[in-house]
Amino acid sequence: MAFRACARIAAAATLLLAFAPAAPAQSVADFYKGKTVDLYIGYSVGGAYDLYARYLARHMGKHIPGNPTVVPKNMEGAGSLRLANWLYNVGPKDGTVFGIIGRGTGFDVLLGNKAAQFDAAKFTWIGSANNEVSVCVAWHTSGITTFDDMLVKPLIVGGTSTSADTDQFPKITNGVLGTKMRVITGYPGGNEVGLAMERGEVQGRCGWSWSSVKSTHQKWLDEKRFAILVQLALKKHPDLPDIPLIVDLAKTDEQRKILELIFARQVMGRPFVAPPNVPRDRTEALRKAFMDTMSDAEFLADAEKAQLEITPVPGDEVQKLVTDIFGASPEIAKKASAMLR
Repeated sequence: MAFRACARIAAAATLLLAFAPAAPAQSVADFYKGKTVDLYIGYSVGGAYDLYARYLARHMGKHIPGNPTVVPKNMEGAGSLRLANWLYNVGPKDGTVFGIIGRGTGFDVLLGNKAAQFDAAKFTWIGSANNEVSVCVAWHTSGITTFDDMLVKPLIVGGTSTSADTDQFPKITNGVLGTKMRVITGYPGGNEVGLAMERGEVQGRCGWSWSSVKSTHQKWLDEKRFAILVQLALKKHPDLPDIPLIVDLAKTDEQRKILELIFARQVMGRPFVAPPNVPRDRTEALRKAFMDTMSDAEFLADAEKAQLEITPVPGDEVQKLVTDIFGASPEIAKKASAMLR
């Protein structure tokens, strides 16, 4: 009897639980309230990637529901590949961590870099602060003043790692168009490459964001301490109408396709990315907060003072771009990869 009574009580309790109202799901604001969000920077202090991230961190928290504090932290190494691997494999996937990596770092797997331990399409792309144009430059003492000079004279350029634009862009330009650049790699960031040019350790830099040139070395630009040789993008920058565009220098359809594969990444000039599998509502909140910050008057005032170019690309568009690039012709990707070795 006692057993049957206990069974009836248990059944009744189960029935009551089945019809009890479900506990409300935690809102995004409730989740973030009182928390700290870590914004990691894949490069050293003082470069343009660092500046973009620090200004974003200063303003983005007020646009995230719950208003968490956003704290910038540097995790330099291997041209931001160290950070990309950490975000994908180690970083918490709850929306409390994201970072800024090199615009080309996400494509390292496609181009055969075995040190890249991630699937870029599975990252949670938050957005890009600008649609970038990069340039190759030669220091005023190098004797090189035009792109054609690079076809006949060697140019020693500084790089940050085999996965970075500073190393990949000159190698692709050499492989496709026949320039004679030699990369001295291993500098912690673009700031150190600039110092190396000034000290005479290298003669130039190929893969220098035009927005970074203006924000960090306007004085050098005004004093004509370097020559701008070529634009590295799919479209010219309005500031540089007379500087040749690299895709226009292709002589065959295959050359153009290789260049387009490599320089499509410029659309995501300053990409912010979170680990994979961040809950959808928090992903949407972070993406919205990012774009709201990009139009925030106080943020834009800070960006203008620092001469940071702001031409934002939403996170969903960056996500689509990454997916599209990974759908490129395997043969073209293989040839591009061979040029980067």
